[in-house]
Amino acid sequence: MTIGPLLLIGGRENKEQHPEILERFVELCRRHGGTPRIGVVTTASTEGQALFAEYSRVFRRLGVQQVAGLNVDRRVEASAPALCQRMDELTGIFFSGGDQLRITSTLGGSRFHQILLQRHRKDGLAVGGTSAGASMMSHTMIVEGDAHESPTKNTVKMAAGMGLWNGAVIDQHFSQRGRIGRLLSAVAQNPDVLGIGLDENTALEVRLEETMLTVWGASTVTVVDGRAIQETNASESDDNQPLALTGVMLHVLPKGYGMDLTTRTPRRIG
Repeated sequence: MTIGPLLLIGGRENKEQHPEILERFVELCRRHGGTPRIGVVTTASTEGQALFAEYSRVFRRLGVQQVAGLNVDRRVEASAPALCQRMDELTGIFFSGGDQLRITSTLGGSRFHQILLQRHRKDGLAVGGTSAGASMMSHTMIVEGDAHESPTKNTVKMAAGMGLWNGAVIDQHFSQRGRIGRLLSAVAQNPDVLGIGLDENTALEVRLEETMLTVWGASTVTVVDGRAIQETNASESDDNQPLALTGVMLHVLPKGYGMDLTTRTPRRIG
């Protein structure tokens, strides 16, 4: 049994001159030097065909000969035998951006979802996603939230994610849209999970089997660790009352840094 890698991207990844992040995903899909075979899921977007054409072009330019479109727009399609059979042939699945709730409401609990989890947890399937395609990977995901106010219990709306990484809650377009308050609110209500804030054109590689995180790309990943929270009013505060949080651990990690998931200790890589 081999747990596959995850590649979580904060959105707006470079697809042209130096597509380092997508190159890394292709490498993760090679499966010990083999031929990468990638499926692109565009369920999050209402412009799925255009997105598939864009990612197909990029992946083929990076040497991937087989790129399959997994364009699931209706829940009834998510358990179609032909779709599930195509998944068995792939070494990697990539989720485009859009609306993460479209992903979970269309695919969550379906045969597609069951095969995705099984192949990732047992067959080493690589799974990547950008923007909404990154946020949906956690067990509990951020659906929406106000990035311009002090954090409160109402700052974020949360829902069940796809459960590929159960120990985290993920936000994207992080620094560019000032979403630290959203992540703090999510961690205050779920202090045992790691809060992950992904900047644009930046990715976090998650190796659950090796319990390691590695940062790729041009900017940073912000990690909020709530296990050491000493004081919080999250349980008794009114919905719009500012949250109190003390003892929160925060790390800002660029490329060349990572984290040991077991000890939650950041470290320099290489």
